Amino acid sequence: MPEQLWLPGLEAPPTPTDGLFFAIFPDASTATGIAKLAQQLCGETRSKSKPLAAGRLHVTLVHLGNFAGGLPQARVEAAMRAAASIRMKPFTVEFDKLVSFAGKPRPRPGPLVLGGDDGLVGLHALHDALGLALQDAGFGDRAVMPSTSFTPHVTLAYGMPPLPPRPIESVCWNVREFALVHSLLGRTRHIALARWPLVGAE
Repeated sequence: MPEQLWLPGLEAPPTPTDGLFFAIFPDASTATGIAKLAQQLCGETRSKSKPLAAGRLHVTLVHLGNFAGGLPQARVEAAMRAAASIRMKPFTVEFDKLVSFAGKPRPRPGPLVLGGDDGLVGLHALHDALGLALQDAGFGDRAVMPSTSFTPHVTLAYGMPPLPPRPIESVCWNVREFALVHSLLGRTRHIALARWPLVGAE
């Protein structure tokens, strides 16, 4: 019996089930306020989109990949080693505008997020430090270098109609820790695998 031919590309790759990323989270009071703002905006636009729940609000610092069938343990351990090497003092973040990530050039629904400028310097510094630490931990091309584009934001809702950027009353909180997060893709659940306090240099 002749061997069955197999051509690359004919079989669909496995569907990712698990994501891994570093993130910071607002404190409970701030998260509640952001969730109320998201709910208000969904109502104003008469969008059918649902605002993200307070417990899911976060800023992604570095995304480490999506995987099928669970997280690779070696990658999780390397990420933890990288995180443990970070030495930064706590800092304050300030988001002061609404930004639409709707599709371009042809407008289509997309995420509506909190954005900012000068008030996000600390996030850029932490992002860059993690990128260098990940490279040292052997992440190779998955490491995020300081030159890589990074747009800190908090997603409020997905599938929102395109909106022009507009200023808002500042949303601030003190960042005292960051976390390594396991995302259960498609199940709207995040699990913090470990957290590291920001305590400054020794």
